[in-house]
Amino acid sequence: MTEQQLREQLRKISALYEGATTPGERSAAAAAIERVKKAIAAIGYTEPLLEYQFTLPDLWQRRLFWALCRRYGLEPFRYKRQRQTTVMVQAPKTFVDRTLWPEYRQLRDALNHYLNQATDRIIREEIYGGADGFQAR
Repeated sequence: MTEQQLREQLRKISALYEGATTPGERSAAAAAIERVKKAIAAIGYTEPLLEYQFTLPDLWQRRLFWALCRRYGLEPFRYKRQRQTTVMVQAPKTFVDRTLWPEYRQLRDALNHYLNQATDRIIREEIYGGADGFQAR
């Protein structure tokens, strides 16, 4: 998978959650994100904001999650003395369950797939050609 293919796949995943199905609709993604932000605010009036604690083990996952939260107008944070792997966010339960977490998981999986392929390729080409992985003894 090339970087361009990854970018297109990430756009498609985002478009899925924004309701876009064609390239023309994808060009209106910014408006869709604004609608989601407004919907979050409206849900906040009818549904209480809950404080969620996420534990994301690596830097890439945290950066992705923070970016996704900010995209939707949420402010991720961490309390003093919390571990670097902890991300806190206040959001309505339905938004987290139906949009934020499922979209994050799909984006994370796509990025992990790409990063694993890139790592394998770089190791194979630059370090050792027979390094296809670990073998059990």
